[in-house]
Formats: sequence, structure tokens, C-alpha cells
Amino acid sequence: MARHKVTKSIDFCYGHRLLEYDGKCKHLHGHNGLIEVDIEADSLDSLGMVMDFTSVRDIVKGWVDENLDHKMLLRRDDPVAPILEELGEPIYLLDDNPTAENIAKHIYLQARSQGLNMAEIRLWESPTSYATYREG
Repeated sequence: MARHKVTKSIDFCYGHRLLEYDGKCKHLHGHNGLIEVDIEADSLDSLGMVMDFTSVRDIVKGWVDENLDHKMLLRRDDPVAPILEELGEPIYLLDDNPTAENIAKHIYLQARSQGLNMAEIRLWESPTSYATYREG
């Protein structure tokens, strides 16, 4: 069966640290992230599109900008979270360690919950390293 797919790239900045990790990433640090969102469809709409790139941007980038951009992404039980919160620093809490893999999955599930027919998402944590999430 033939499938169509479009990809929208979205950039954002975030900080994080990994708990129970023995390496540099156990310390607070930041990334210039790039998300590549793949949307698929069995057929094209009446305009000949899988989905308008602007709609993908509005949905995914809108959510990322509001929730993740320029925030410290931390595991919910990170002991630094209450301190940063008390200082008025912008944070976003996840149930799991904020690895590239878990962040990618989190964004994928958010986008899917907004009705996007997600094929795959890639989160580039650096120019040479990315994590992918897809279902099925």
C-alpha cells in the first residue's frame, strides 16, 4: 500500500540533566534541539496535501514553545526542581528521565493527542546525535 509522508522541522532550546547517570549529562546543561515530525496519510486531501505544513507547525511548535522551549526539563522527582521552581525558573517535569528518547516520545504522544497522524519523530539533541520514536 502506498503512503504519503511529510516532514516538518521545528527548533527549540531546552536544558536538562539525567538522574542516576554517571557522565557529563548528570549536570544541568542545555541543548539547541531540532525536532523532525513525520506525518503520514494513505491519500492526499482535496488540495493534494498530507497536511498543511503550517498546521503541523501551529500544533507541534505551538505546544513545544508553550511547554518546553527555554525550560529546564527534569524528572518529576529531581531534587533541584523545587529549588528552581522557588526561584521562578521555568521548568517542565516528566515522569521519566529527560533523555532525548523520552522527550521525543513525549512530543510524539502530545502531537498524536492533537489529531496528527504521526509516523515518526526525531529529536536532534546535537548536530550529530538524535533519538527516534515511532509506534507500530
